[in-house]
Amino acid sequence: MNERIYLNNDWYFTEDWSRLDEDSLKKVRLPHTCREIPYHYCSDQDYQMVSGYRRTLDVPEEWRGKTLLLTFDGAAHQATVYINGVEAASHYCGYTAFTMDISRMVKYGRANEITVKLDSRESLNIPPFGFVIDYMTYGGIYRDVYLDIKQQTYIRDIFIHADIDAKADSKARVISEIELAGATPGGSRSLKIRQSIRPHNTASYTTLGESSAKTAVLDFPIEDIQLWSPDSPALYDIKTELLFTGREEPVDSVVTTIGFRSAQFRKDGFYLNGEKLRIRGLNRHQSYPYVGYAMPDEIQKRDADILKYELGLNAVRTSHYPQSQAFIDRCDEVGLLVFTEIPGWQHIGDAAWKEQAVANVKDMILQYRNHPSIILWGVRINESMDDDELYSKTNSMAHALDPTRQTGGVRYIKKSSLLEDVYTYNDFSHTGDNSGCEKKSSVTSDKSRAYLISEYNGHMYPTKSYDDEEHRLSHALRHANVLEDASAESDIAGTFGWCMFDYNTHKDFGSGDRICHHGVMDMFRNPKLAAAVYASQQDETPVLEISSSMDIGEHPGGNRGDIYIFTNADSVRMYRNGEFIKEYVPDRSRGSRYRHLQHPPILVDDFIGDALESSENMPHNQAAALRGLLNEIARFGLNDLPKASYAKAMRLLLKYRMSVSEATELYTKYIGGWGGESTVYEFAAIKDGAEVKRISRGPVGEKHLHVEADRTSLAEGKSYDAAAVRIRMVDEYGNTLHFANDPVILKAEGSVELIGPAVISLQGGMGGTYVRTIGEIGEGRLIITTPEGLKEEIVFSVSRADQI
Repeated sequence: MNERIYLNNDWYFTEDWSRLDEDSLKKVRLPHTCREIPYHYCSDQDYQMVSGYRRTLDVPEEWRGKTLLLTFDGAAHQATVYINGVEAASHYCGYTAFTMDISRMVKYGRANEITVKLDSRESLNIPPFGFVIDYMTYGGIYRDVYLDIKQQTYIRDIFIHADIDAKADSKARVISEIELAGATPGGSRSLKIRQSIRPHNTASYTTLGESSAKTAVLDFPIEDIQLWSPDSPALYDIKTELLFTGREEPVDSVVTTIGFRSAQFRKDGFYLNGEKLRIRGLNRHQSYPYVGYAMPDEIQKRDADILKYELGLNAVRTSHYPQSQAFIDRCDEVGLLVFTEIPGWQHIGDAAWKEQAVANVKDMILQYRNHPSIILWGVRINESMDDDELYSKTNSMAHALDPTRQTGGVRYIKKSSLLEDVYTYNDFSHTGDNSGCEKKSSVTSDKSRAYLISEYNGHMYPTKSYDDEEHRLSHALRHANVLEDASAESDIAGTFGWCMFDYNTHKDFGSGDRICHHGVMDMFRNPKLAAAVYASQQDETPVLEISSSMDIGEHPGGNRGDIYIFTNADSVRMYRNGEFIKEYVPDRSRGSRYRHLQHPPILVDDFIGDALESSENMPHNQAAALRGLLNEIARFGLNDLPKASYAKAMRLLLKYRMSVSEATELYTKYIGGWGGESTVYEFAAIKDGAEVKRISRGPVGEKHLHVEADRTSLAEGKSYDAAAVRIRMVDEYGNTLHFANDPVILKAEGSVELIGPAVISLQGGMGGTYVRTIGEIGEGRLIITTPEGLKEEIVFSVSRADQI
């Protein structure tokens, strides 16, 4: 049987490949970045280097006669691997894995030396390099390295897909394309292949059947299956065993996790398992603060959980390169549709460069095609111009290796040459006061093909977590506008917003601090207001967010402006100092701005309620007229009132003989709040008649640190483990204090250490850090303090992976 040994520990690293001497080497663990960078004002020059890695590998004598396959899951960006000083392999893509057979290169019964020359300079003649790039590309061996010990004959590759019975959802055929490698004693007649199936992570397999190894394709019927979908991501494990005739013990065994589903883009949208499904997703980079790409599996998986459970999405685009297998595995598990693509950003290089782009298509598809979550292959360089010769090759390669999936290619040009199956277009036409998207007919060159919006917003309205309230609201509404207007178009398959979170970038982009503040979250995955637009479109978790702190001084002229409620509740009740004002319900009427959204944003239009009648003893008609006028003044201000408001004011003055001073006094009392008692607004979300969430807004009287770790139980396994920690400064009601940019001191003790600096500053009242295990079992602590004496502590338990 085969065995896999992870080689993530005991590496030695130098930033200078020419100096592999002991004095320049430091011990590291994988995933590893060649150099950590600062949060703000980093430079791509920090990680551009030719670095070196070295470790020893003990090869026992009993491995002689077996096949030893050494795999690097990700090394940025041009890697040359040497075994005992002899070149074993070179790889020219930082985003795909590569494997080499070292069976004949190692020395048995002794220690062998593995060295890696790793070039992360952006002068390389490979994608995505050649011109400017709007993201950092980092460097280092940032994914797993492992050794597979196999027999001389082994299973090299398996592609498993399903033919779903359209007339019976519970029936399908399992079709496996299997490639064997190595010498076969006695010829192929001595071999057979057996396959069996089980629901994912359950105990026992059910045998599908056996077949001669003469054929590379196995085809078995199966019944009583559950289809994979975002709502029900059913997975199955298929075990493929290679046996010699007459022997029961397999010589090789591979378990492949699959899902049964049909996915098809049509001219009128996207269909999953025969039913039309609107794609709602965001773009994701695989980067993190300080360490770039170098984060272990659990942190990669967490992003899928955030997309699915916190943001309520059903899809993600892996911009602009294939991403961690752990991330895609988690997309399979939670039910996130994935659009993945080859590396690149606008630039197309020379013939050698193009040849590597085609090779990248091949590697991407061979390595990722068993994932049920992947529904579309991106086979164009992101936002590149037409190149029919190149894209004929990439498209043909994709269809040859995977005829079960369609192809797309992201562009920002209209009426582009369409060699792919889906016209995927970056629609940045929305400016806040126009339509959220363009018509399919005005963009695509072939109306009979499917159409998908692959990016929107982003650089059109970069937003920092510490921007003023009106800017943050405009950012959120722009996302809502695109979702709304795209949903109104029945022939748009869906949308991928730009983007999930802020990211470091080159000097040509961003806000001068080397950050593109395009995310609906910051780099630590703290949500901005726009995140609530997406989160409110799902029904699993109650969502209630108010766009304002209710502080009138935050707005020009002291006018409250537009205030929105983002919620998935049936209604929201608003209170002022405990007194009921109004119950808001979503407006999906024909004239509503957001009538196509499942849960539209709700405009707050009343701060008074019936107080003029109940507390001021004002006649009903007069109270109604004055309430309307005062609420309009609160929203628009005196200088920008609609003309109709002035007519209302004149009627109040003439008909009810009200003075301006009386109206001003009531405005101050019920809306302005100047000099009176502190005003606390409460909002209660109501679902199925019951309150499911409540938030309060009032003057800040206290500051508190709120810290949250995604996990506190960590495990030393194939390498170090890590936890993400979000940090917020909040008031006594739990609201983020968006102008609290306080310094925070971080200290790790025991069995964990910090990733990044020990002192940070909150931005927009938010920040974060990461801790990782250091190889010791036991307890670790993260102590978080501020100079003014606030303190929080998180305790982590660290165990061995096999003890969990």
